[in-house]
Amino acid sequence: MMRIRMIATVVAALAVVGCSGDEAGFTPVVASDLVRSIDQGELGGFESEEGAAVWMAVPYAAPPVGELRWRSPRPAVAFETRMAALEAGPVCPQITNNLSAVDGQEVGELVGSEDCLTLDIYAPRNAAPGDDLPVMMWIHGGANVWGSSSAYDGSTLASEQNVIIVAVQYRLGPLGFLAHPALRAEPGIADDAAANFALLDLVEALRWINGNIEAFGGDTGRVTIFGESAGAYNIAGLMAMPQARGLFHGAIMQSGGTASVPLTIAENGGGTDALAGLAAAAAIAGPDADGASLRAASLATVFDAYRDGNNELTSLPRMIEDGVTLREGGILAAAADPDGFAPVPLISGTNRDEMKLYTVFDPTLTRRLGPLVWLRDRDAYEAAVEYPSRIWRYNAVDSLLNRLAANGRSDLWSYRFDWDEGGSVLVTNTGELLGASHAMEIPFVFNHFELFGSFDSVLFNDRNAEGRIELARTMGAYWAAFARRGNPGDGEGIGADWPRWTDTGAAMRFDTRDGGGPEVFSRTEGTLAIASELAGDTRIDAAARCRIAGGITGRQPSLSEVFDGALDC
Repeated sequence: MMRIRMIATVVAALAVVGCSGDEAGFTPVVASDLVRSIDQGELGGFESEEGAAVWMAVPYAAPPVGELRWRSPRPAVAFETRMAALEAGPVCPQITNNLSAVDGQEVGELVGSEDCLTLDIYAPRNAAPGDDLPVMMWIHGGANVWGSSSAYDGSTLASEQNVIIVAVQYRLGPLGFLAHPALRAEPGIADDAAANFALLDLVEALRWINGNIEAFGGDTGRVTIFGESAGAYNIAGLMAMPQARGLFHGAIMQSGGTASVPLTIAENGGGTDALAGLAAAAAIAGPDADGASLRAASLATVFDAYRDGNNELTSLPRMIEDGVTLREGGILAAAADPDGFAPVPLISGTNRDEMKLYTVFDPTLTRRLGPLVWLRDRDAYEAAVEYPSRIWRYNAVDSLLNRLAANGRSDLWSYRFDWDEGGSVLVTNTGELLGASHAMEIPFVFNHFELFGSFDSVLFNDRNAEGRIELARTMGAYWAAFARRGNPGDGEGIGADWPRWTDTGAAMRFDTRDGGGPEVFSRTEGTLAIASELAGDTRIDAAARCRIAGGITGRQPSLSEVFDGALDC
């Protein structure tokens, strides 16, 4: 998951050295041929600047407010009149950071509305009912505590690859994940007894897609879910939960995860860094908190219970083994069960340098003068990034896919994203500092190089434009081919045949031609091998090796025995 303060600091500081021009004004208007009839009524869309058909902020569920707070989502209500779906809707309640604060907002503000369960639809301009185009539902990242659907423009991906893109919002932070006995009391429906309300939101979005996407030219028999970071983590949750079974037909996890929290820890504490549900409820509504008082509390009161000394959200349990959406043992237990994981094709991949996003401002590894940042020692920096990034890949790829393959699954694929050709300003070389960091693949998948604000002009420049645009089109073609037929193949004629996952770690490596890709390669990851290679890494001294090991085991205590056995720390 993203460490919010670090990613925000990275972008805020490096953006100062970039240039940011004023955005041209664009006023969307309803196009008469983009009026669609859906279950809720008539919906008017518009043509985007990129030439796609777009419908923004379409409600897919009733507002989860009042008595519906901390309950399973209910179906969307009908429109009173035609809805003009022209603008982004409010974000789900969240605390702003340097990356998300806009329009004069201060960092640390509580923003958003509980009436936020909406989705944005992007289609080829001439898509029409009956076209039966593949549908791809995007689940945004942000550690499950921040983010929005409107931050991702699916216009180019939809138009170039002839697919329907649906970007969805879901409840975040304590509204999305909270375990407490009072919230399970007197459920209106069985799923009200859950603790992973965000996952149930995503299920409701899939139900909406299955009931309405044909009006936009989509095929309800070819729905692929894809997402990054927390979005990919949520996809793993959807794959493991019975409520989502049959609602989608393929999944792409970009830099995801598989961890889960037992219900007793989520409620009573005992985890590594999570505020327990019982303690949170007491802070929100007092020691005698019940369902009514918790649902009546103001948003500010709910979120204040989770603020830390930096005015940010403390960690909270996510992917709770509530016995309703997730079984005991969570995602990995479901994956080990032949009948426990959705039987649909799956791609899971990571970026080579995931942890650079969180390491770039480590004062022991980099120097900083105002917005300028440069390496102290390249070998020390690369080693500090390599091993935790490999552990990330082990968790998201090898551990998960090998469990599924052990049950006879062969509809599995993996990739690694290696692009590291970001631009430079003075002594700040983003290719070295960020490389193929966490989230870097997103602009390539969407072929839309606007993600990091004014920092984009440093990272994505004219010198690397030709190679990165070619790579973006290649990745988009593979993603769309997978959505079209459940197998990425050769990207429908654009590149090499993408091999299925085997115990050799066969995968696709995505990079520009100058970087030697895209190409097929094989690599496996295991915790013992990673620990052993760290122990023998002569680029760094023993103290540095122990610091890296301590960082890994601090984040994942279950690996302590492996790393303690390999290193003498």
